[in-house]
Order: sequence, then structure tokens, then C-alpha cells
Amino acid sequence: MVSTGKNKLEGTTFMEKIVSIVKRIFAVFLASGLSVIGAGAIIGIDTIKAVILAGTLGVVTVVEQLSRSYLVDGKLSSAEINEAFADVDGKTAARKGK
Repeated sequence: MVSTGKNKLEGTTFMEKIVSIVKRIFAVFLASGLSVIGAGAIIGIDTIKAVILAGTLGVVTVVEQLSRSYLVDGKLSSAEINEAFADVDGKTAARKGK
């Protein structure tokens, strides 16, 4: 598979898309969860609970966006998948000049 850079999921099979989505959801959980380690301690929330809460909220945001995109036409295009993940991570989007 040749990557076109901007749209990495283009031309992939259904299973490849599923695997990519699952891996990216895990990455969202880690990125969202790890970003609150210090914040939880400052306000008196157990660190593990703060990480789990933030990670879960990030994942729920992505899953909601994917669900809404699917509801429109019963399909998830590569662009819709990429948009759902880009929307949840403003830091990465800012680095890429979005």
C-alpha cells in the first residue's frame, strides 16, 4: 500500500480500517490521559482516576464523532475517520498547520 500522506486510510480494506481505528483510539486514550497527571494531583484527585477519566473522555469524543459521521450515510470514509481523530487532538493539528 502506497501512502499518500494526507489520507493514510485511502485504499485500505475494512479490517485494516478497524485495526487503524482501534490503534488510534488507544493513542487518544494515552494522549488524553497522560496530559492530566499533574492536574489530578493539584486538585486532589487520585492520579490513576484522573488519567482514566481524561482518557475515557477523549475516546468518547472520537467514538461520538465517528458515530455521527456513520449516521449520515451508513459509511465511514477515510476523510471522516481522519477528521474525527484530528478534532480531538488540537495539539497535533496545530503542529501540522490545520
